[in-house]
Amino acid sequence: MTETAQHSTDHLTTVVVLFGGRSSEHQISCATAAGVLAAIDRTRFRIIPVGITRDGVWVLEDDDPEKFRLNPENLPEVVDNGTRIHLPDSALHRRISVSREDGSFEQLGNVDVVFPILHGPYGEDGTIQGQLSLVDLPFVGSGVLASAAGMDKHYTKILLDAAGLRVAPGFTVHAHEWAADAAAIAARVEAEVGFPAFVKPARAGSSVGVSKVKEPAMLAAAMEVAFAEDDHVLIEQGISGREIEIAVLGSRRGERARASVAGEIIVDNAEFYDFAAKYLDDSAVQLSCPAEVSDAQLAEAQDLAIRAFDALGAEGLSRVDFFLDDEGFLVNEVNTMPGFTPISMFPRCWQESGMPYDQLITELIEVAIDRAR
Repeated sequence: MTETAQHSTDHLTTVVVLFGGRSSEHQISCATAAGVLAAIDRTRFRIIPVGITRDGVWVLEDDDPEKFRLNPENLPEVVDNGTRIHLPDSALHRRISVSREDGSFEQLGNVDVVFPILHGPYGEDGTIQGQLSLVDLPFVGSGVLASAAGMDKHYTKILLDAAGLRVAPGFTVHAHEWAADAAAIAARVEAEVGFPAFVKPARAGSSVGVSKVKEPAMLAAAMEVAFAEDDHVLIEQGISGREIEIAVLGSRRGERARASVAGEIIVDNAEFYDFAAKYLDDSAVQLSCPAEVSDAQLAEAQDLAIRAFDALGAEGLSRVDFFLDDEGFLVNEVNTMPGFTPISMFPRCWQESGMPYDQLITELIEVAIDRAR
């Protein structure tokens, strides 16, 4: 193999932007990458764009935001282009390299930090975080435990409940339990949860596999859809209330996390805030930011969001989703790698809090490097 000279950009911080992945949220990850690649400060950061195909192949991608823009008619995707990315082979160095089909080999230089903007399993769930930790590569976002717990809604609820935070009533069902006695579980839903209920895969995001069940006859089909995504699912009581979101930003070591102003999801022309409403139909929902809440409500939501962030041991960033009903705030979900396109709620909430998108990217990278030290 031939080897080319190493890149010489010593004055820049080298960031691997990692996107794509094996989950059903592959294309949303690509769209997030488009936003980051377009906005990141090129005077401070050298970018190595690395894509992961649906089959788990790590490739050197094009540094081209337009290639990965979210287009409902042609969703972006990482495809196998024949290159192969090689991570460091030990924790003794941080050099990564790429090999190509023609046998050539290129050192891409020392990596300062990885920005893993991966959504769903095999990316947001602690797997990538563990892989990077093994070779001591610093990365943006939560570590193994918080990522795994945040990805699995079953364990998220256990941790939030233990921290004294209100969560939706419901229970978890494993595939073997449903197969053994679906009738008994259906009876339990009627007795303990009621209708409408929501059926959710425990480890999926972007509302993939989620169904709103209005009556008992709809339950079996909803369970089938959810089990196509995961082997255990949550059945939760439908909560009637406003959908409020707070963006949480981690701080440098020794400092408390920070919470943004509130955003609100207002569903207009959809049954609920599902995948299509989030990404494919602009008329389905309104994203209102800042949300119209009182000063007291905002302060309470911000405190609860940071408490939820801390309950999971999260780092870097999270979006905490609430329902606001007659009893107050109920935590619906803690997303440890939220959507990060320029119009996504996480960056929008921070923009309304005084931190523009490009500065937010810089802050996330600098916090990750600081915490790695």
